Amino acid sequence: MLSAWLLPEHIADVLPAQARQLETLRRRLVNRAQGYGFELVIPPLLEHLESLLSGTGRELDLRTFKLVDQTSGRTLGLRADTTPQAARIDAHLLNREGVTRLCYCGPVLHARATSVAASREPLQFGAEIFGHAGLEADLEAAELALDCLHAAGVQPLVIDFADARVLRGVLAGVALDGAGLQDVAQALAEKDAAALEALAQGLAEETRRALRLLPRLYGGDEVLVAAARELPDRPLVRAALEQLRWLAAHVRQSFPALKVGFDLGDMGGYGYYSGTRFAIYGATATDALARGGRYDEVGAVFGRNRPAVGFSLDLKALAEVAPLEPAAGAIRAPWGEDAALRATVRRLREAGETVLAVLPGDQPEPQAFDFDRELVEVNGRWALRAIEGVAGERAAAGASAHSR
Repeated sequence: MLSAWLLPEHIADVLPAQARQLETLRRRLVNRAQGYGFELVIPPLLEHLESLLSGTGRELDLRTFKLVDQTSGRTLGLRADTTPQAARIDAHLLNREGVTRLCYCGPVLHARATSVAASREPLQFGAEIFGHAGLEADLEAAELALDCLHAAGVQPLVIDFADARVLRGVLAGVALDGAGLQDVAQALAEKDAAALEALAQGLAEETRRALRLLPRLYGGDEVLVAAARELPDRPLVRAALEQLRWLAAHVRQSFPALKVGFDLGDMGGYGYYSGTRFAIYGATATDALARGGRYDEVGAVFGRNRPAVGFSLDLKALAEVAPLEPAAGAIRAPWGEDAALRATVRRLREAGETVLAVLPGDQPEPQAFDFDRELVEVNGRWALRAIEGVAGERAAAGASAHSR
């Protein structure tokens, strides 16, 4: 019999130190998004399945927990991604004519872990722009994602651009069904040359040569030059390459230290994205810290097929690479019935201070709070006194964290 305290695989409690870090990051990222004009929404964790999976493709379907609603008998899903919910809010609840910017932050649940070390309960932060088909919106999404990672203290950063239209342009006129297209996209995403060669059997030589080339089109600006020279000269391919050049140039203007790359064979989420897409990496992260792009079909099932672009990231994964912020100082106070003591504690708490009243017989855990002051009685009055040795140590720690 399993112990009652064991959790399912890839599910974990968030303990105080990590929770404090996550809440700090959440506030910073929401504030940064609101600084761009994004409005915060909080969608429900549970929805009808068809609403959650609108326009998202098979990959999200496999990651979605499903259950039967005991009230209606309909199949429900626990969200694995918040973007479809944001699209539903834009389409049916807000129903605005102009551009709508929405951001969100909350848990999502995955039936399957995306990697060996990944959590099945990410804390997803994201931002979506609805109602603007121009590249200006794509640029704003990418710049906000970069600004959010900077706000978290993660540097240096690398951004890789791709575009779903490159593959669609290469396969223009090719008679492939939906499953065949998905197989080709999957082989490209995994850079599986053997599988790609097998899937290309019977296609025109120009198309086969382009499919062989795509997995190798990864790197710097030379990638776009090679793609323009080697890929079929088709409208979708030309448009994608030109827009990738434009995005890269403008992102570099805003973030001169940013390393910009291209991966034209990256077709992860091919059934979901409709245009430009990006992935942002940190210096030590093995997986992308943020992913985003254009997905204009996401609102079609809700009756408003509006242009849409955005990004999302997992705050838990971000917290693992972000610099650890020192805990704010706390005040240690004795517990007592003295009216003046209790009034002083209330005033300090109302002023935003953390005041822990040590209960009779208790000894606070030293790692739980960073006590830098204590409340003591001096000549019949309650006053704050610095705890010897702590103030200097806190100042040094703060300077060290700031320099990282």
